[in-house]
Amino acid sequence: MTGNQKIILMILIGYLLLNAVIGIIYSRKQSAMSSLSPEKKFFIGSRGMNGLLLAMTTMATYTSVSSFVSGPGAAGLTYGYAQVWIAAVQIPVTFLVLGVLGNKLALVSRRTGAVTVVGYLKARYKSDALVIITSLLMVAFCTAQMIGQFTGGATLIASITGLNHVSSLLIFGAVVIVYTAFGGFTAVAVTDTIQGIIMCFGTFLFIFYVLKAGGGMAGIDAGLSANLPDVYNNLFSVYTPGSLLSFWVLVGFGTLGLPQTAVRAMGFKNTKSLHSAMWIGALTCSFIIVGMHLAGCWAGALVDTADLPTSDYFVPYIVQKIMPVGIAGIFLAAPMAAVMSTADSLLILAAATIVKDLWRTYVVKDDPKKIESYNRNIQKVSTLMTIAFGVLVIILTLNPPDIIFFLNLFAFGGLECTFLWPLIGGLFWKKGTRQAAVASSVGAVATYIFCYYKVNVAGINAVIWGLLAGGILYFAVGWLTSRNGLDQDIIENCF
Repeated sequence: MTGNQKIILMILIGYLLLNAVIGIIYSRKQSAMSSLSPEKKFFIGSRGMNGLLLAMTTMATYTSVSSFVSGPGAAGLTYGYAQVWIAAVQIPVTFLVLGVLGNKLALVSRRTGAVTVVGYLKARYKSDALVIITSLLMVAFCTAQMIGQFTGGATLIASITGLNHVSSLLIFGAVVIVYTAFGGFTAVAVTDTIQGIIMCFGTFLFIFYVLKAGGGMAGIDAGLSANLPDVYNNLFSVYTPGSLLSFWVLVGFGTLGLPQTAVRAMGFKNTKSLHSAMWIGALTCSFIIVGMHLAGCWAGALVDTADLPTSDYFVPYIVQKIMPVGIAGIFLAAPMAAVMSTADSLLILAAATIVKDLWRTYVVKDDPKKIESYNRNIQKVSTLMTIAFGVLVIILTLNPPDIIFFLNLFAFGGLECTFLWPLIGGLFWKKGTRQAAVASSVGAVATYIFCYYKVNVAGINAVIWGLLAGGILYFAVGWLTSRNGLDQDIIENCF
């Protein structure tokens, strides 16, 4: 390890530890001030996020290693400006999710006491089958996505320090697990806010130093002509219309079904906070997504990157070439923040599903003694479950996938197929029944997995077929099974 690599490693370790300390301290402080149950404190905070916290935790949860490493790397190494255009569809995601789900999901979750998305589905549909199916699918797809995020964090540390994959993975995984396990949702939200600010600052640094190293746009254009002659290719010459439609659904409309972003709509303070978060989130997401991909494309002009194994190594490689060592360490905290903010949200989501949605519902049940023990030990059990699940992900990540981008998108699609129609239909369509929700979730995921491996029509991603099948099943089965109407308490609590 060189001297520069040691400096960068120390900066990253300091950043990781600072996040852990701040998250845990802030969580303990907020917990002491709240009168909510330990369960609600750990899994949804104190339902007191202001506009900045809500915006940053939603945006940071959505933006991941793909936004800071894989996507910009693909722009600079292969696809040029076409990758910038396709990434731009992600700009309105925070505005869309909070605007559509915000008020309605917050009201219903407060009335029913739900602290997870599966908890909302249980209150809305009263279906044990739906709870079990969606919980198991959530854990499976969250695990796949976390493998991608842990791989991204380890790859980032390894590529800039020279450490091997296992050592890098242990450094990254240990810090994320510690502050998530001991701080809960509040620690995740406050560290996401820090990470969102770091991501904005890191994007600015990347744009500035790429332009400086390239000699302005004139120099960058000349370099791109030599290194990436197809940089100006038309979008449709790089991506088929089917693949474009797929991407726009997968990272656009489909994000309404992502439980890790939807749960943010359950934890804000008031309507004013929601409205502020919609605008703050949209602006910061725009700057980060477009800024990183645009600068990534320009960086393709700077060096010959033919020896890089994959696009995941492009951004760390470029940064070390063009930035002073201290600045490089600060910048590399930004993609690290993007990875951490997604990984911690998925980790606490998986723990909540196991502890709250499965163990509390089907093991504790309504037994007074078990309920008393559950309430007394919920903090300890949740912490241990988070640690155990995090360790499991580390073990599964010891032999990592080659391309983080594709694993991340696969898990994205699976979660969207599982939750989109039961969640959206449940909020806005009174004829949505338990049978419709189960049929939609199972049918959408089965279609998605089958088409992912067996069907390739015009480059259309399997998520399109999965969501299409899920939508047809939800509304058809709902129409056929809604003759008796919903239970009165569902009407009162959910509508």
